[in-house]
Amino acid sequence: MAFPGDPRPPMPPGADPIAANADSVTPIAPPRSAIPTTKAVLTAGWVTGLTAGIVCLLMRLIAGLFGVEFLVARPGSEELSPVPWALVLLTPVVVGVGGALVAAIFLGVRGCQRWVFWLGTAAVVVSLASPLLQPPGVTWPTRIWLALMHLVTWFLIVPQVARVVGDSDPRVTAGYRDVGSDDPL
Repeated sequence: MAFPGDPRPPMPPGADPIAANADSVTPIAPPRSAIPTTKAVLTAGWVTGLTAGIVCLLMRLIAGLFGVEFLVARPGSEELSPVPWALVLLTPVVVGVGGALVAAIFLGVRGCQRWVFWLGTAAVVVSLASPLLQPPGVTWPTRIWLALMHLVTWFLIVPQVARVVGDSDPRVTAGYRDVGSDDPL
């Protein structure tokens, strides 16, 4: 949308007028340097993964106060062993950074935010099999607390990484401006 007397050129075809601030009182689109890079996506994965790890560790401590033992069967074994606290803290960090690396593949892809969100959601649905399909010796409180940790990790990582990647969608960035030496802003 162009205002009367607006010196700016018309928006390119396919540009999102909301992302370009076309209907703003001061219609100045963000600079192209605001488009996220792999570094920004990895930062989002690292920060949200660390946050999820801390929250999951606190959940483990709270569950321990209620007597949850966190004894699970490792893959390929029927013997129950305790879940170490370091695993509860570090797994979300690894998942956040690994998920961000996968999400970075979608930078600049049309519809990238939805792709990342739904692939992350599919990953958490698959990961829920681990706590929920434990052998009968594992107590239900342990299964439920571990499933809640998976969901908290999803809630803190996937939407944020998807949002960061979504800022690189070509429909969003088509109206962004190039900032050069002749730009008065």
